[in-house]
Amino acid sequence: MTTLPAPSLAERKRRLVADELTGAALRLFAEHGFDAVTVDDIAASTGMSKRTFFRYFASKEDVVVRFLTELGGGMRAELAARPPGEPPSTALRNAVRAAVDACAGHSDRTLRVVRLILGTPALRARFLERQAQWRDELAAVLADRLGLDSATGLHPRLAAGTALAAFDVVLQQWSDSDGTADPADLTDQAFATIAPALDASPR
Repeated sequence: MTTLPAPSLAERKRRLVADELTGAALRLFAEHGFDAVTVDDIAASTGMSKRTFFRYFASKEDVVVRFLTELGGGMRAELAARPPGEPPSTALRNAVRAAVDACAGHSDRTLRVVRLILGTPALRARFLERQAQWRDELAAVLADRLGLDSATGLHPRLAAGTALAAFDVVLQQWSDSDGTADPADLTDQAFATIAPALDASPR
């Protein structure tokens, strides 16, 4: 196993500052609404300057994109780590569960952020944009697991897209329930519905 080098002190500091800005921005967005919060508000809430904010993010939308990027990275890593002989539906369900758990695991604040993303057209567009990227990334991992060509194979892209559609529905259902619905149960129900299509032998 290859051991990755530990991040440098500068990189760790950069991540800490980015994390602080992200946390402050998401809190403000959840409390006041995305459109009502300015970059100045975010910077002021952390005691940082606006210039510092722009060293880390090009816009306030990019703060949310960072949050979404982490969700996609978690799904991809989970799918790649699943046992080789596992059916696609099981592997993809566990990958999606990793992202659902990341959302649901931070209770009220994350619920407000999810609602914000789903209910704000600009953020919803970014979310769908990210999902298109995730589909290609998950399809590449799935194709490798199945011994298929991710560039030309139809099945991996359809399977990944279907799994992400389930993820979207689960988040919407969880959001609509005010966080009372069990996201793990919702995920299991969704994948029970789509499992036959995911596990069909590619032609």
